[in-house]
Amino acid sequence: MNSGMVSAAYIIAAILFILSLAGLSNQETARRGNWFGIAGMVIAILATVFSGNVDNYGLLIIMVAVGGAIGAFLAMRVQMTQMPELVGILHSFVGLAAVLVGFASYFDPDTHYTGSELTIHNVEIYLGILIGAVTFTGSVVAFGKLNGKISSKPVMLPYRHLLNLGIGVLCLALLFLFLAAGGKGFGAMVLVVMTILAFVFGIHMVMAIGGADMPVVISMLNSYSGWAAAATGFMLSNDLLIIVGALVGSSGAILSYIMCRAMNRQFLSVIMGGFGAAPAAAIDDDGEPQGEANPISADEVAQLLVDSQEVVIVPGYGMAVAHAQHPVSELTKALKEKGVNVQFAIHPVAGRMPGHMNVLLAEANVPYDLVLEMDEINDDLPEVDVVIVIGANDIVNPSAMDNPNSPIAGMPVLEVWNAKSVIVSKRSMATGYAGVENPLFFKENTRMLFGDAKDSVEAIRQAIR
Repeated sequence: MNSGMVSAAYIIAAILFILSLAGLSNQETARRGNWFGIAGMVIAILATVFSGNVDNYGLLIIMVAVGGAIGAFLAMRVQMTQMPELVGILHSFVGLAAVLVGFASYFDPDTHYTGSELTIHNVEIYLGILIGAVTFTGSVVAFGKLNGKISSKPVMLPYRHLLNLGIGVLCLALLFLFLAAGGKGFGAMVLVVMTILAFVFGIHMVMAIGGADMPVVISMLNSYSGWAAAATGFMLSNDLLIIVGALVGSSGAILSYIMCRAMNRQFLSVIMGGFGAAPAAAIDDDGEPQGEANPISADEVAQLLVDSQEVVIVPGYGMAVAHAQHPVSELTKALKEKGVNVQFAIHPVAGRMPGHMNVLLAEANVPYDLVLEMDEINDDLPEVDVVIVIGANDIVNPSAMDNPNSPIAGMPVLEVWNAKSVIVSKRSMATGYAGVENPLFFKENTRMLFGDAKDSVEAIRQAIR
């Protein structure tokens, strides 16, 4: 395949990737967007393989087969609740690849740059390794936090901000030292030192971030992985990799901004850590107990729902853990058969990854037109007869609006307490991922339905039928 055909294939692949991102921005077109992305990646891989730059097809076929087999195995076994941590570990692979490609490019004996071209190439190598190293260790820590192997509580080291600043200044100084290095030996030593510092920075940065900010962390690391891929493209002189990396990096940055706005957070304050570091106690501003929770049975919930005209369901990560999305879908059908209008309210950071709840509901065949975002439904909640909160906590916490001393103060939330009745389905009175007590559980119009979400929803549905 000549260079013209490769360039044409890369242009087609780039267009397909852009169409893929456009499709993924909407639920109705997400499936088509996935197919565009798959087609673009197939074209890109085939064009690269047959471009004439491959020297060992045997080794390539073996590596593709091994990697493809591992990917297929993981894809078939992973649960939807494990998807955020899978995304996190996949981001780490991109970062590690950037580090390895950077070192390989630096030691490549066939590279013969001189003058300003050599300087530019070395800057590309340095930045690619730096971004890749931060992405790698940061993503590994995020994976550990999401799957429970690492505590979700933020780790606050003394003078942590000065530590981060010091690492950043030192990495910048090492860049000039690296560019001034005359030989491969000293230059390689500088790269190794910088890589270790970047590894440490990635670990410390994500360890200092509290559990409630993990959706932002995932999108942030997605952006980092994109820029790492773009840097790899510069090192390899691969235009398509540069384009794809820039698309992923910019879209991840935009998503991070959207997530931060949804949580009333500043991006810099997120990456500096500390969110959820001081869980609020189960007392009000006067130091008095908030009250007692009022339990309710599944039969009573069923009767309350049947007597309603407007019902809103708020899904959270607890619904995902309990695999309750299919019973929730069946409950929705049963209520609609009774003439009850049912809608879903989705907070932008519900679950542990942006769009997590939307995917779960789509998997259970919940119609898209029933699923509304927070901004679309908050004003209508006072007219709702019953709100059912299934496994959600922080995103329906009134402390965000009422308690300026709360760690989640200012975070926009679903104002479910404005509905006439609120049913909260939870296993226990435990706090949410942010470790913050929820006064919603003690309000007069709230009733607690304790138990596994899947079993509780199924019991409600059986009682209705």
